[in-house]
Amino acid sequence: MQIPSLRTLAGFLRRIGDDRRGVTAVTLALISPVLFGVAGGAVDYSRYLTSATALQDDVDAASVGAVATNSPGFIAGQLMTGNGPIPAGVTNAKAIFNRNAGSITIISSINLNASVNKLNGYVNSTVTATGSYSPIFLGLFGINSLPLSVTASAQNGMPPYLDFYLLLDVSGSMGLPSTLDGQTVLAQINPDDRSQYPTGCTLACHMSGSQGYALSRQYGESAPGVAYNNGSSVSFCAQAGTAACIQLRLDAVGYAVQQLVLTAKSTQKYTHQFRIGLYPFIRYAYEYNVLTYTDNTSGMATLNTSAGNLASLLDTGANANLGSGGTHFENALPTAQTIITNYGIGTGTTVTSRQPWVFLVTDGSQDSQTYWNGSWSGSNHATTLDSTLCTTLKSAGIRIAVLYIPYQTISNPNASFSGNEDGYANANIANIPPALQACASPGFYFTANAPSDITAAMNTMFNAAVATNHITN
Repeated sequence: MQIPSLRTLAGFLRRIGDDRRGVTAVTLALISPVLFGVAGGAVDYSRYLTSATALQDDVDAASVGAVATNSPGFIAGQLMTGNGPIPAGVTNAKAIFNRNAGSITIISSINLNASVNKLNGYVNSTVTATGSYSPIFLGLFGINSLPLSVTASAQNGMPPYLDFYLLLDVSGSMGLPSTLDGQTVLAQINPDDRSQYPTGCTLACHMSGSQGYALSRQYGESAPGVAYNNGSSVSFCAQAGTAACIQLRLDAVGYAVQQLVLTAKSTQKYTHQFRIGLYPFIRYAYEYNVLTYTDNTSGMATLNTSAGNLASLLDTGANANLGSGGTHFENALPTAQTIITNYGIGTGTTVTSRQPWVFLVTDGSQDSQTYWNGSWSGSNHATTLDSTLCTTLKSAGIRIAVLYIPYQTISNPNASFSGNEDGYANANIANIPPALQACASPGFYFTANAPSDITAAMNTMFNAAVATNHITN
């Protein structure tokens, strides 16, 4: 057997290598179109996704813009008295889309569909865009078009139409000076009931023949708690601690109402969104200032004047609209419901379907006695509000916010005066907050004592009512 030389073996191996390179070349030639298609497909797919994202962004912008506050569709929806389509919103959605979509050049045959409608206090939009992407590389394989379809929806809750019925306690105990310094000043100068209260009367010293109210209009403070005769008389004491007057609690409430009006006017989003009315009560509740739109300039001027005059309604036994003698929730709340029903109880979704709110501002002490023509009747033993009266209102679709201005403990009670009226009043104080909390709609029980706190609480009540009133059904 002849053994091949090394040269011969090397040549043989070279021939085998040459054969392999030939096979590889053939194989590569066969699969190159596939590899090219995969690479090209990846490029086309990337461009397709980029196009879809851009189209989605433009559809999102059109959908959100169509329901944006102060957009043509939203404004048109505010003026609608019912549910239904909003053509102005559709026009705006298409305009927004066309303005943005002009930069998309690799999508052809774009078709846009948009719907905008109002439903139960919300403006809703749905925008859908379809089109075609023309591939660069996949066309070599017969794929000349890839469809695109994107959609977006948006919703914006419309600020509700609300009516605020301010049910204001103007019974005797709300005539207490609004600060301790003011109480000190009034006690110094007030001659009322000195036989019963030698240190001076500060609480409910303004019945017929009493001088406490008039003196509060004529005296102020030259220093904290130091009486000062201003030499004239004011009708409204807007601020505590001044030399011009002694601010009473009802003055503080009146000032808070005036600030509430300013808040409402600055908050309203469209015409006739809010109405406010004043409904003071003692034995009866009555419409002291009719329900008025906050964008009614002359009407609000009248309401501001009425708010400033609240202290003049303190129980003097002379106002037949209010009656006299005690604090009668059992009359005030049913009367309020009758008044509200006459105006209408709605959902807040349209100008003609307004959601009513009762803002009950009180020290919470119920007294069922009555007084008229110099005669007293009924029990003067303090009790609390019957919360079932509030349940009746809430069941009718009326929401209730309560501002409790804490009843002050009578520091010099006279047990022999009027069947221990003072003692019963003091013993009742602990029962007041639970009764008022049960009356209020959930989350709408507030308490405030200092004048600034009363103003802040009234504004908080208003803002909370507006924020929580969007319809969700």
